[in-house]
Amino acid sequence: MKRIILATVTAAALWGGAASAQDAAQDASLKSAVQADYQANLGALFDWFHRNPELSGREVQTSARMARELTALGYEVTTGVGGTGVVAVLRNGPGPTVMIRADMDGLPLEERSGLANASTARQVDADGVEKPVMHACGHDVHITALVGTARQMMARKANWSGTLVLIAQPAEERIFGARMMIEDGLYTRFPKPDYALAFHVSADLASGRIEAPLGITSSSSDSVDIAVKGVGTHGAYPHLGVDPVLVASQIVVSLQSLRSREVNPLEGAVVTVGAIHGGIKHNIISEQVNLQLTVRADSPEVRTLLLDGIDRVARNTALALGVPDDRLPVVTWSKTETTPPTINDRETAQRVRDLFASAFGEGVLSDSPRTGMGAEDFAYFVTPESGVKGIYFSVGGTPEAELEGAAGHHSPLFKITPEPAVTLGVEASVIAAEGLMPKVAG
Repeated sequence: MKRIILATVTAAALWGGAASAQDAAQDASLKSAVQADYQANLGALFDWFHRNPELSGREVQTSARMARELTALGYEVTTGVGGTGVVAVLRNGPGPTVMIRADMDGLPLEERSGLANASTARQVDADGVEKPVMHACGHDVHITALVGTARQMMARKANWSGTLVLIAQPAEERIFGARMMIEDGLYTRFPKPDYALAFHVSADLASGRIEAPLGITSSSSDSVDIAVKGVGTHGAYPHLGVDPVLVASQIVVSLQSLRSREVNPLEGAVVTVGAIHGGIKHNIISEQVNLQLTVRADSPEVRTLLLDGIDRVARNTALALGVPDDRLPVVTWSKTETTPPTINDRETAQRVRDLFASAFGEGVLSDSPRTGMGAEDFAYFVTPESGVKGIYFSVGGTPEAELEGAAGHHSPLFKITPEPAVTLGVEASVIAAEGLMPKVAG
């Protein structure tokens, strides 16, 4: 394989003009084919997905539509992987295995985008409550582009060699879908990838631009619950009890010392208390206050430091304020809403960046600094112990002139311009996959 690749590179160097012309023709052909597919198929498919979003783990219609689309293209399709997940396989001779993932769940929000195809969908969630649903994070773009990518990879089989695995993943928004697919045998029942690819449409990135970091793309995320217990009594006689509101308040404040005094200030770390529930009346000291936290980190080491620190702060704050030993706080880490950080394989990311620059021009790449600590469960597909080399990139979703006023992800006002996002997503996915699965001579 190495000799073949080396020979190809040497030939390109010797016949650079001809090779460049051939590459340019292929790129133009791909662009034209994707644009035609959008007009004939993908535009209507996106509209259907946007009008029919489904909540995490309940993507029944969405997965059925994905299965039909991929089966019609000639892929070996398996449904029900990790719940509602769909796996499609295309074998095309010897070579690497590349997996391309698209997430498909929506969010419990009522869409107020003003779009003609705004979602009016409602669905009963896992908690038994009916909720409005919208694609407020662009997953409709991702699954539409996956179908477009599937069509182009089938049509361009002469350009690549290896095995292609496409997956429609449930429950990214609640960061348990990827893990469920892995636990359901994604890497044992199906060809295990050498490389895993995924992209996310970004409302704060201009249409036509791509971000492909060489390192971290998303932080870890852990949902943590703390049950702070006390001894109830009359509000006018606080000395006869132990006030869990006071204890919880002190815990909330003290938790911030983890970030400010225990983590290197150059490291990413967040401990946010998103909810406090406790008390029933003005003059009653209650017996319990419940805290809900989200914890973010950019490295496994900092993640462990924060999670262990929460246990220590909660316990020792309670002891300092006189909580009895049998009523100390109970800290619970979610077993489902948890994911490690997503970190691109540097060598693979550079390789893909070079492919993008060659196909679209250097100006396509954007390298804006991260502005927050969002999470992404694509991390489960590319953990260090898996041996799978991952590349996660972003595609612009908002015209340059509209960036300043663009609504953020997870907003009821969220919207993107679908055609340039879907078409660039398809082109970039095809170019990356073909580049990672070069045609084997002979």
